[in-house]
Amino acid sequence: MNAHDSDRQSSKPTSLALVNARLIDPESRYDGPGSILIEDGKIARVLRGTGHPMGSSAIKVIDCEGHVLMPGLIDGRARTGEPGFEPRETLKSAAQAAAAGGVTSFVVLPDTRPALDDPAMVDFLIRRARHNQLVKIYAAGAATKGLEGSRMSEIGLMKEAGAVYFSDADNAITDSKVLARILAYAHSFGALVAHRPKENHLTKGAVATSGDMATRMGLSSEPAIAERIALERDLGLVELTKARFMADLISTEDSLHAIRRARLKGLQIHASVSIHHLCFNELDIGDYRTFFRLDPPLRSEKDRQALIEGLRHEEIDLIVSNHTPLPAEDKRLPFSESTPGAIGLQTLLQALLGLHMDYDLELAPLLACVTCNPAALLGLPQGRLAQGSPADLIMVDIDIPYTLREADIVSKSKNSPFENRALYGRVLKTMVDGHIIFES
Repeated sequence: MNAHDSDRQSSKPTSLALVNARLIDPESRYDGPGSILIEDGKIARVLRGTGHPMGSSAIKVIDCEGHVLMPGLIDGRARTGEPGFEPRETLKSAAQAAAAGGVTSFVVLPDTRPALDDPAMVDFLIRRARHNQLVKIYAAGAATKGLEGSRMSEIGLMKEAGAVYFSDADNAITDSKVLARILAYAHSFGALVAHRPKENHLTKGAVATSGDMATRMGLSSEPAIAERIALERDLGLVELTKARFMADLISTEDSLHAIRRARLKGLQIHASVSIHHLCFNELDIGDYRTFFRLDPPLRSEKDRQALIEGLRHEEIDLIVSNHTPLPAEDKRLPFSESTPGAIGLQTLLQALLGLHMDYDLELAPLLACVTCNPAALLGLPQGRLAQGSPADLIMVDIDIPYTLREADIVSKSKNSPFENRALYGRVLKTMVDGHIIFES
């Protein structure tokens, strides 16, 4: 049972029917009319087609009026600022932003202060998160002590404490022997290791991708091939250790090619991509707007289109917000001096709907990258419309357009590259364990 489950027991309805909906179940790929019956915080029945599911006499009925009803999103990579950086974001404010965006579960990266590098810290964050009584919050454990890349953390004990995967966040582990030891040890526990493919010598000090744009703007840059160089090393170590591995935040066409080759060898390779690298390219930094200062930096349009085609062919497992809240003092600086990162919990779903409409991507497989795929990878019961699954659901009007304004942003920090841009879709209701936690 998740740490939040007991907190919601008293507030959820006994029996609830959501009728007259367009059901989208990414796991089964069903997209059509239907209704859902919820009892005791779980999905009791999924009825496809017309008709109403039968429940107890105390049943409450909500007419979805033809709107989309789907599993709540699971964001596999987010920062909250807590502990250590609470002025940027707290667990509560991040949970509120997530609920407004239809994200019902998210994983906190371990680069907090102190780092989530031992069982006590993992347990602390999970216990702290339970008090928000909103969305479900999970912890990623640090792969090395202090995220310094030299001493392996207590992976087995952190997994027992609740860590869902292990990562040094944006810090690349340059010592191959250390990473090999981590992969081998994690393999013995069946634990997932996520690692950023980043060649530190080629990327040090870079704020943009090498090319005409970076040259014209006078920005220090990194070659896109630096990602592939590091990834090839990582994939070789996975071949050696047979570990479960996620290439974290890939951003180039070359990385996709490398992952395809590794998968042909039968390796357990997964890949995550930031929503921002699917929606923006290097030209978006042209006015030095620091909301587009990201890590990895925005890539060429060719790379972006390759990632979109990777989605079309279901070669990408996870799409993440990489939610990185930063206050104005970290962003209102010259481009090269600003801190990289952007918020994304609240806009993840809307950005995905934009990709669906702009590139004719089939909706159910696209949404699988933020529902059943991360659920399966992290061993979570939610993320699907199935009997017995937690009733973590969202109702969405997917066709309504709107423009995101700063006043609409729920996060404490407002560094969104989608500000003043047209988006599609509005979350009407967000439910966790059968309880409505957000209503538009």
